[in-house]
Amino acid sequence: MMDLSNLDLLTLQSQYMRQDGTTKALCAALTPVLRSLAGTIESVLLYSRIDELSGPILDVIAWGYHVDAYDALASDEEKRRMIRNSSMIHKFKGTAYAVQKIVEGVFGEAGIVREWFEYDGEPYHFKVEIYCNTRGVGGADQLRAAELINAGKNLRSELDGLSLILSQGMTECIAAAASFGALVEVYPIGTPDTVDLRISSTAAQSATVEVYNLEEG
Repeated sequence: MMDLSNLDLLTLQSQYMRQDGTTKALCAALTPVLRSLAGTIESVLLYSRIDELSGPILDVIAWGYHVDAYDALASDEEKRRMIRNSSMIHKFKGTAYAVQKIVEGVFGEAGIVREWFEYDGEPYHFKVEIYCNTRGVGGADQLRAAELINAGKNLRSELDGLSLILSQGMTECIAAAASFGALVEVYPIGTPDTVDLRISSTAAQSATVEVYNLEEG
C-alpha cells in the first residue's frame, strides 16, 4: 500500500524517465503538493467513517442510500442506525425481518413481529412488540416507527399497533438467619425442685436431659 505522506513521485518513474530533466522538475514540484493531500484524503471516505460523521453529512449519506422515511431531526446515533440498516431493509422489504430491522433503527432495541394468528387478530394483520430496556419511548418515536413500518411492510398486511414493553434490571438480594437452642431440665441432688435452664447452642437438634438424685447402693 502506498503511503501518500512519504510519496516520492520520481521513484515511480521508469529508469529512463528519471534521467529526463523535465520529468525530474515536474516530480520535484508535484511531490510536495501530493504529500499535502495526505491529511485530507480520508475525508473522501464516508461510510467507513460513519461513526465519526454527524449532522448534514449523515443526511447526505442517507439520501445516497435511499433510506426510507428518513428523519433529519433524529439524533446522530439514530441516523447511523437507519443508514446501516437501509440496505438490509431494501433487500428484505415486505417481510417481518425488515420490520424488525426498522424497529432496531428507530429505538436501538429488539422488536418482535406478532402475526395475526398468534394473537387471534384479523387475517393479514400484525402488531409489533418493542422491548425498551435502555431508554424510554416518546410519542414522536412511536409515530416515526409506525411510519417506517408502514413503509417497510408489504402492502397486504395491516399494522394493528405497537406494544411497548418497558423493563428494568435489578439486583436481587436474599438473606436468611437461623437460631437453634436446647431445653435442659436439671434436678439438683438432694433438692426436688426443677430448674429450667435455656442454653443457646449451635447444634441443629434439640434434646431434653433429665437428671435425678443418686440412689445409695
